[in-house]
Amino acid sequence: MGRIKTKYIKRKTKEIIDKYGDKFTTDYEENKRIITENYKFLSKKIRNIVAGYATRLTKKSENF
Repeated sequence: MGRIKTKYIKRKTKEIIDKYGDKFTTDYEENKRIITENYKFLSKKIRNIVAGYATRLTKKSENF
């Protein structure tokens, strides 16, 4: 059950994807850089989780 994300992570990721969705790619490092430039999170851990979840969602949307 390691892939379960909290509501906060899902909500923030959805906000960011709605705003900057065309910039996101399937590359985690690139997504992390985009999030760092546009949002100021309190911790690196939260930023990394959001970047990872955004990467996962973009990979999932490319398959369909």
